[in-house]
Amino acid sequence: MTARILVVDDVEANVRLLEARLLAEYFEVVTASNGPDAIAICQAGRCDVILLDVMMPGMDGYEVCTRLKADPKTAHIPIIMVTALDQASDRVQGLDAGADDFLTKPVDDLAMTTRVKSLARLKHSMDELKLRAATGASLGMETEAEVVDPRNGRDGKILIVDDRASSYERSVNALTTEHSVAVVTDPQEGLFRAADDDFDAIIISLGIENFDPLRLCSQLRSLDRTRLVPILLVAQKEDQAVLIRAIDLGVNDYITRPLDVNELRARVRSQVRRKRLNDQLRASVHNTMEMAVTDGLTGLNNRRYFDNHMQGLLQKANLANKPLSLIIMDIDHFKHVNDTYGHQVGDDVLKIFAERVLKNVRNKDLACRFGGEEFIVAMPDTDRELAFVVADRMRREVSAHPFIVDNGRQQISITVSAGVAGIAGPNETVETMLKRADERLYDAKRRGRNQVVADAA
Repeated sequence: MTARILVVDDVEANVRLLEARLLAEYFEVVTASNGPDAIAICQAGRCDVILLDVMMPGMDGYEVCTRLKADPKTAHIPIIMVTALDQASDRVQGLDAGADDFLTKPVDDLAMTTRVKSLARLKHSMDELKLRAATGASLGMETEAEVVDPRNGRDGKILIVDDRASSYERSVNALTTEHSVAVVTDPQEGLFRAADDDFDAIIISLGIENFDPLRLCSQLRSLDRTRLVPILLVAQKEDQAVLIRAIDLGVNDYITRPLDVNELRARVRSQVRRKRLNDQLRASVHNTMEMAVTDGLTGLNNRRYFDNHMQGLLQKANLANKPLSLIIMDIDHFKHVNDTYGHQVGDDVLKIFAERVLKNVRNKDLACRFGGEEFIVAMPDTDRELAFVVADRMRREVSAHPFIVDNGRQQISITVSAGVAGIAGPNETVETMLKRADERLYDAKRRGRNQVVADAA
């Protein structure tokens, strides 16, 4: 995969060296020599990953990182801090500023390449989520997800998989000040525990005996329940080759022994924060998709959903040589309800009617609000005779029980008319079925309303 990488460094030689290495891996490269220029490039949407030098005059890398992570337009761009400093306190400061990773000069080519590729994949996924969320927002269906506050990197649920007490106890003591921590010593049990619970991050030791920890990482990435949960490895300094493979498998981060507790806390906070932002975006997309196919008033599926799915139901029925029926219902004199009692009561009537429809159909039936006071039910594996029985049962229930509206202050009598149609032959289409059901509905209206008329066999 390719991506556009922004290299930020005030030393020209450093910029050219990193640029040459990245171009050799077929990345596109953009460069900046100071913080303000880097921020401008990011705000213009011209990069996917940032390699950011810490020690720069004027605005240093920490300040650049903090500003980018505070801006909703740039907060999701992964940042790798690059510095000659090698103290744990420097890494903690960068991670607390919002950096996603940390590389020390001289930069190892392989480590840099794998880190950049991993974060570029993450950025592309986040871009897609943000685009879908923004599309929903532009349609008035959903608001874009806000930037997750850095404090939300705390109070997470963390799973540690490690079989040595001397190893995991230090991690537990460091993390319980900010998170809820569970420890599992058996890797297979860890897989089941991760799949059964909602963890914000999983920490796995590379020192587990008689088991390949990367196998566990691979299994976690293969399960839907754990595919997006951040994984952080605890490694020895000599484990670099294993760590590079781990990054390719989808591991998010690592920390080397001896553990610095402050760095561990900072790295876990970073992963928890990113997961919550990811969850927020995905929830926004899910809500947008729900609103796109759901009638906001009644909670039934809408006309768009019916149009997208009815063709598939008809094809499936024809292939299996099974019946399929449509019921179209229209609330009688609904305009009179709105004119007499007001639109709020009219809305109450629509919601109550939708509830009664759902009570009388099966889970596999497709019940939709077709528009206004008109509703439709598609019934797989159901011939027109049985569909007529169901429609008439709904009609009788509506007319027999007054609708309690206006927060219980009023009750009004409602009736409904319905038309029923089934598959007429091998050349049947959704349009012809809808037309016949609609014609039978108007037959019911002409005959005096509060009745059901079925299409002729």
